[in-house]
Amino acid sequence: MIDHKLLDYCNTKVQTDTLNAIILHGSNAKAAKALGKSSSAVDETLIRVKAEAAKRLYSPEHSLPKGGAPGYVGKRISQHLDKDGNVDHQWNIYEASKDRQIQDLRDAVNSIADDLKPLKPAKPPKYSDADRMVVYPMGDPHIGMYSWAKEAGENFDVNIARHNLHGAMSYLADNTPSTDTALILNLGDFFHADNKSNTTTSGTPVDVDGRFAQVLELGLLAMIDVIDIARNKHKRVIVHNTIGNHDTHLAPMLAIALKAWFRDEPRVEIRDTAAIHHYEQFGKVLIGVTHGHTIKKGASGLDAVMATDRPVMWGESTKRYWYTGHIHSTNRAELTGCTWESFRNLPPNDAWHQGQGYRSGRDMVAIVHHKEHGEVARATCDISIARQKETV
Repeated sequence: MIDHKLLDYCNTKVQTDTLNAIILHGSNAKAAKALGKSSSAVDETLIRVKAEAAKRLYSPEHSLPKGGAPGYVGKRISQHLDKDGNVDHQWNIYEASKDRQIQDLRDAVNSIADDLKPLKPAKPPKYSDADRMVVYPMGDPHIGMYSWAKEAGENFDVNIARHNLHGAMSYLADNTPSTDTALILNLGDFFHADNKSNTTTSGTPVDVDGRFAQVLELGLLAMIDVIDIARNKHKRVIVHNTIGNHDTHLAPMLAIALKAWFRDEPRVEIRDTAAIHHYEQFGKVLIGVTHGHTIKKGASGLDAVMATDRPVMWGESTKRYWYTGHIHSTNRAELTGCTWESFRNLPPNDAWHQGQGYRSGRDMVAIVHHKEHGEVARATCDISIARQKETV
């Protein structure tokens, strides 16, 4: 006899109809005949349903009689054996399924969508330089991170993060030329946690300030602040939101929300975020962008990645750069045909990094590129300067 509870684990109407037919007719073979299907097709459907049930730790024949709630899958089973080798205690550990996590993101975005209305186009600056471009790399903002001064050396929350980012961007825009093009590079880990369970994408618990939807809203507004400052300074603003190891799901959602916000502003271009590696060409300058967490061979392999991914752009350019985040510190190296640089970030340490002894400096830079000569200047905003700027 088939287990009637397996109906709870059917994902499609075909699966439900097949199991109901087995229950009604008493066997797989009779169900197949009634449905006009082969016996193997019915058998395979039953196997798939049992596999789905097992993912949620429901499999009575394997000592899993209860199962988990909808939207959750089994993460692991922990058993304690008695002296004879028999199971006397068992712990079933569950986590939210990927579909459930994505739905949580949608729910959080929908909860703030009513308050967000598309921005109206603004007048471009009267004068700007077409031969130069200002690049604003944003090293790991970690919006939503929480730290307590007595534990981590400094207080930090989502409001402080937004204020510091606004202050740094304002200072850098004031200290760089007005150019036709600005390139804003969110180098990844814009959000500290990737879900309302307050973990990174891989499930690592992190210290988070505020409710999930609140962090999303204030994070989105922080990025809008940055873009607004740039569009008041430059005629054209290009934005890349890079996927990080903390926010693999939220990074694309941030890009989607920004596209909706600026959809009536033709001077702001939000690039797609699906890929790990991004590229932007400006004259003979080619810039590659990635967070850095997927670089398996170290930065020395990025030159080959760029040449392979963009052979035409590689051939058209003479000044090539890779910009990354992830390691929260300044590093620079000459590769074959291009230069790699990683950037510091503005947030302080959380409790874990403070305890591990990390003590990198904190700043944000703006880099001026000439379309023929590459980098010609840069400005630096230390965290002490960012704090002094007027709050948003």
